[in-house]
Parts: sequence; C-alpha cells; structure tokens
Amino acid sequence: MTMPTPPALKMRSWLFAPGDSAKKMAKAAASSADIALFDLEDAVASDNKPLARRMVHDFLEANAGDRARLWVRINPFDGPYTLADLAAVMPAHPGGIMLPKVYGRADVDRLHHCLSALEVANGIKEGSTPVIVLITETAEAMFHTGSYKGAPRVVALTWGAEDLADSIGASSNRNPDGSYGFTYELARSLTVLGAATAGVAAIETISADFRDLDALRLRAEKVRRDGFRGMLAIHPAQVDVINDAFTPSAEEIAQAREIVAIFDANPGVGAIGYKGGMLDRPYLSRAQQLLAQVADA
Repeated sequence: MTMPTPPALKMRSWLFAPGDSAKKMAKAAASSADIALFDLEDAVASDNKPLARRMVHDFLEANAGDRARLWVRINPFDGPYTLADLAAVMPAHPGGIMLPKVYGRADVDRLHHCLSALEVANGIKEGSTPVIVLITETAEAMFHTGSYKGAPRVVALTWGAEDLADSIGASSNRNPDGSYGFTYELARSLTVLGAATAGVAAIETISADFRDLDALRLRAEKVRRDGFRGMLAIHPAQVDVINDAFTPSAEEIAQAREIVAIFDANPGVGAIGYKGGMLDRPYLSRAQQLLAQVADA
C-alpha cells in the first residue's frame, strides 16, 4: 500500500531536549527551532525511561496544536526499549520519530510496520508519521548509507560521530587540531550522498560546544554549501544561528530567480552567457532547488 506523503516541513534546526525534563522540553518547544526533538535515548538514564515516556506523552497531549514540530527520538532496535517508547508516545501523535543506531534499511522498514500498527490503533492516519534516521552510528550502517531510496516515511537522514567511534573501538573521533578524523568525515559525506540518492534532506550532526557560536556559524554555512539542509542542536542558543545559516539570503534568491528566468526565456539552450561567464544546466538545477527550499519554508 502506498503511504501518504507527509506535508512539507521546515527542517533547518532540530533542537534536542531530554524527555525527563519538563522545563527543557518547554524551552525547546518555545524556541524558534523548526523541530523540537524530545529524547528518550541517550539523554535519559535507563531507570528514568518509564518516567520520560510518560512525560513526553503528556507534553505532546498538552501541546497538540504544535505537534507537527514536536518529534521524539526513540531508543534503537538493538536494545529493549524501542517498542515501549513507541507504545507510550504514539497515542499522543508526535510530529515525527527519530530512529537512532540503525544497522541498515531493515530497521527503517521495521519501524514503518510498528508505526503503521500504532497509527491504526490510535486513530491516526496511516503513514502520516514522518521519520529521520541516524544512519552512521554503527559500523555496519556505514555500508548501507545509499539504501534508503524509497524507504517509507523517511524525510531526512542525519549522522553521528560519537556512537560510531564506540562501534569501531576508536579512542577518539578527532584529529589533534580538533577536526573530525577521516572515518567521520566519510560518514558526513556518505550521509549527504545517501540523502541525495533517497531524495530527502541531509541534516548535519550536533556541535557540542554550544558557547562557540562563531564556529557554529562557520560550520553550518560550510555544510549548507556542501548540500546539507539543516543541523541538529543541543542548546537553544544555537537555534537562531542555525536557522540563519540555512536560510537563503535575499541575494541568493534574487540570483536564483534571475537564472531560472534566463533559461525560461531561452528554452532548449544547454548553456547561456551570464555576467561575463557561462551557465549550463547544473546551474539551473541548483537555482531551482534553492527556490524550492524557499517555497517549502
């Protein structure tokens, strides 16, 4: 059966908040983040997970009018908590689900079947709960980053470096100068390539130093140039910087419209002169993609 297509979402900033902190969930929901992401996984100790499930459920119910941007990161399928997470939060109809620590496409298909059953059981339109997948947190998953084309519900792919380091037994994921090592830059590249293959948004991983907003801006601007469409955040102070970095400027929009107009006025032309240079079809495609982002926003 064909699943309904989820509505277009703004996905520039994804702000984590621990699911066992009502104060932090409220701050995330009140922030300018495009998506507030309530965490039942790493931010919650094992003993607190039952409490966190109830708190996230109750918060979603109390904020039903804003639920499209209130998502939940559940625990991965390789542990004992996933089904309990889903059973607890789905009756409150979260805006979407983040699936961490996948081993490949099969985990996404498994989540799809779980969500379908819970949607039907709770009177939710089947297929209406979108998913973002953390696709690089296990060594095995790195070999499957291009397998998500046509995956049900998936609207975005993102990556992580900490769990990947644990998965391969690395003592660090950083070079002496603080930059990511080769394996982790490879994970980033495979994520943007996998997202392009799947036709979904690529989302950059967190910046752990939430006080260094200048470094955050530089990184966000760089990865946007590389093809990413948003970024994960761990502190409300990061949100406005991320939103700004992933919002096309007025100058970019004007230039994109000009390029599209030039090609529209010259149908069938493969390359055309522009401001002393030449533009070919890839420039048109990039301009159209940028304008599509603006339309979605």
